[in-house]
Amino acid sequence: MPSMGRRALLGTAGMGIVTAPALLRGEARAQETNRLEINRAMPPETDRFSVGSFGVLVVKDGSRASGAPNETFGADQSAETVGELLEENFLPTDQFVNSFAPTVINSGSDVVLFDTGMGPGGRAQGMGRLIEGLTAGGYTPEDVTVVVLTHLHGDHIGGLMEDGGPAFPNARYVTGQIEYDFWTDTARVGTPAEGGHKSVLEKVKPLADKMTFIGDGAEVVSGITGMAAFGHTPGHMIFNVESDGRRLILAADTANHYVLSLQRPEWEVRFDMDKAAAAATRKKVFDMIATDRVAFLGYHMPFPSVGYAEKLDTGYRFVPKSYQFEI
Repeated sequence: MPSMGRRALLGTAGMGIVTAPALLRGEARAQETNRLEINRAMPPETDRFSVGSFGVLVVKDGSRASGAPNETFGADQSAETVGELLEENFLPTDQFVNSFAPTVINSGSDVVLFDTGMGPGGRAQGMGRLIEGLTAGGYTPEDVTVVVLTHLHGDHIGGLMEDGGPAFPNARYVTGQIEYDFWTDTARVGTPAEGGHKSVLEKVKPLADKMTFIGDGAEVVSGITGMAAFGHTPGHMIFNVESDGRRLILAADTANHYVLSLQRPEWEVRFDMDKAAAAATRKKVFDMIATDRVAFLGYHMPFPSVGYAEKLDTGYRFVPKSYQFEI
């Protein structure tokens, strides 16, 4: 069974002897700790499963609908061509939905969070729900010991800060050296990447003294290894997770639509900074995933964002997980 957060585990173990006032004090401390007013009736969607002895919690930070799918996926194709593929897969041709899936892996010795969602900037649109999801999953922000940033786009770094301070005060941070160097370089000023540059200076650079910068093949914690997957951004990284003979690839933004980016991996994606490199990376990564028959978690795949890739024509078909991780 997946491990629970330390505070949740202690609370459960002592439930029989905890008094009501103590429970109330604990609740008040949790609310103060989270520094986030929770006023919704329903918590965000979460999903729990195990990879060997590792416990995995996936949180739906939010989702949003956008129009004109061909302007984002298949940007080098006609609207009719993109629409035909969507129709074949029972999807509307005029809109698509993107969701965001930060993920916690509890290794037993570390609680590792991969990406942080939209954060405060997304809450007006119903996003930025990571901390709520952690709470629902039995964790507090203090439980997180490592925050891994697969790359430094806004929907991955938005939740690093709350109220001007680190959202995960006990964590150390990990990201790619190439990625960090690119976004912090003042050469980004006056280019289309300037907005991302400013966001990284605001949210990521203040944490640099607690950050480890890695490259291809580097170990995050025992059982979790970084892999270069450049193209979507200059230093985009994915992560191989292995425990007790079970394996999961955290594919981040290698493919951002479960039909358009997987069935047609060569199609250009508007948010891929180096479109040719991103397409080559998609084919390389998903060839590996399909050949090895290994599960992957894609940050923008349909929630709970985990499944398999089956070779199909010149691309791949997404097969969502069901009970594979329960037995």
